[in-house]
Amino acid sequence: MKRRCAALAAAMLVSRMALGAQAPRSQHAMVTQLVGTTQVTIVYNRPSARGRTLFGKGGVVPWGKVWCPGADTATTIALSRDMVVGGQTLAAGKYSIWAIPGPDEWTLIFSRAADVFHIPYPGETQDALRLKVKPQPGGGAPFMESLAFYFPAADSERALLNLQWGETIVQVALAVK
Repeated sequence: MKRRCAALAAAMLVSRMALGAQAPRSQHAMVTQLVGTTQVTIVYNRPSARGRTLFGKGGVVPWGKVWCPGADTATTIALSRDMVVGGQTLAAGKYSIWAIPGPDEWTLIFSRAADVFHIPYPGETQDALRLKVKPQPGGGAPFMESLAFYFPAADSERALLNLQWGETIVQVALAVK
């Protein structure tokens, strides 16, 4: 009888712990792509739209403000070798990714302060690279409920990196150096 009671108590404790464990609202993600012999790895957390307006006035991400595309810890990109990113050289290393979104143009920022929380922005003195990119309308692409980074094209010399959330896609060209 004592064994049954102990087993029942243990089962109740385990089931209570399982019920209390909840998945985080922003799921952890990582994507890695080889471009020639250069490894590109992006580590981030994926916030979800959940019916909200994402960009612009009244959106989760207002126009003209520095934003870390992701949640919780800052999104990072690691390059195993120097690369040309959006036409500019970015040295091998690990960087946090930041953006200043606008309706017609975004500024992407690669910061040397890699291991930081997603707010506050580390500041311009930590910037390794800033580049201007044009956001693309979804163009028939499916609505991306959770923010995603992905490589729609890659070969031995170059790749395209997309950041997509909702119907907004921002694309950056990468090339081996």
